[in-house]
Amino acid sequence: MRLISALFVLAIALGSAAMAETVILEPVPITEWKAVYGRVEARDRIPARARLGGTLVSLSVAEGDVVAQGDVLAEIVDEKLGFQLSALEAQKGALAAQLANARAELARGEELLAQGVTTAQRLDALRTQVDVVTGQIAALEAQAQVVAQQAAEGAVLAPVAGRVLDVPVAQGAVVMPGEAVAQIGGGGIFLRLAVPERHAADLTEGDAIEIEGPEGMVTGRLARVYPLIENGRVVADVEVEGLTDRFVDARVLVRLPVDERAALLVPEAALVTRGGLDFVGIEGAGLRVVVPGARVMLDDAAMVEVLTGLRAGDAVLAVAPEAGEVGHE
Repeated sequence: MRLISALFVLAIALGSAAMAETVILEPVPITEWKAVYGRVEARDRIPARARLGGTLVSLSVAEGDVVAQGDVLAEIVDEKLGFQLSALEAQKGALAAQLANARAELARGEELLAQGVTTAQRLDALRTQVDVVTGQIAALEAQAQVVAQQAAEGAVLAPVAGRVLDVPVAQGAVVMPGEAVAQIGGGGIFLRLAVPERHAADLTEGDAIEIEGPEGMVTGRLARVYPLIENGRVVADVEVEGLTDRFVDARVLVRLPVDERAALLVPEAALVTRGGLDFVGIEGAGLRVVVPGARVMLDDAAMVEVLTGLRAGDAVLAVAPEAGEVGHE
């Protein structure tokens, strides 16, 4: 009896809205979406490597830190380089003493040659000795610069600006030349998808992609579809404006446009629910029971897909406010 009363009230309301606006149903193309998981990835993953073998005496970064290109991430010390510099300084001091003596001998030789006591050949030998010792000192200075440069390369620098993703070493560890001290993710953030190959033909670069992020649904752009299919999946990259790099390799729900089909859509306000059934008013035909489907936004208007109960060409009443109030009591 309650259902009959509700239908009677609806019939009166729809009858009063007979002159209301009607919508002629026509098939409308809507996009079929495929839900997959994308992974947040850094465009570049570059390890910050040790250029010098030795002991890691300081480590100034941890996972998650943001660094700029050229920042010092760690310090490596090889104590043997200090000993080598000390040895070179000692050799340089000994050669400096030899050079002072050679120059003094050369000065006396020049005086003796002026007095006719010595020969020009002897003076040339003294000049050569001065030049040899001077050259030896220059070679030691160059060698000391090489060792000093090796010691300076104990500073591990950030190769790019970005976020520290991994630090596989600890302070006090012994590292070898070329060993990774930290891994930096930089160059921007994007989403990488692995889509079943049956949808490969439906993916087009430039398509709009819906991403369900922490801030709600956002839209991205399909930037690249890779031609190589691995393990039955197509790899694609999606660019998203303002995508955060706080969690790299995080999984995000993504909706891909994989197909398009025709559907019958009615305004959301045209549906009236009573007794667990959904009704739509048809001009000249009264009420009709329908089975609604998903809610769809069409030109910023809320529409509902009708799965059964209507056909193309039906004139659906856009329910008046009074009828809408009856439908939602």
